[in-house]
Amino acid sequence: MSKYYSSFAEFYPFYLSQHQNKTCRVLHYIGSVLVLLVLFSSLLTARWGMLLALPIIGYGFAWVGHFVFEKNRPATFKYPLYSFMADWFMLYQALTRRKHL
Repeated sequence: MSKYYSSFAEFYPFYLSQHQNKTCRVLHYIGSVLVLLVLFSSLLTARWGMLLALPIIGYGFAWVGHFVFEKNRPATFKYPLYSFMADWFMLYQALTRRKHL
């Protein structure tokens, strides 16, 4: 049975425990930044088909990080919403050089 997290604040430490490998985290950052670039490019050029690549780009980099470097299953399999939120929060913390909670 998987643990139930009643809040994002409760979930985030678990999320970070699943991202201890630096290469895994960097792959998450690369995927997230590429998602933003493709999203904005699609919006600016009205090339809506590019939006189909967003999940492949975002999850592709992250999953390589988990399966190859972290050697665990992505938290998104059990906690999709909190994991999605945590990906962006972890990137925000990295870009602002704020210490992880």
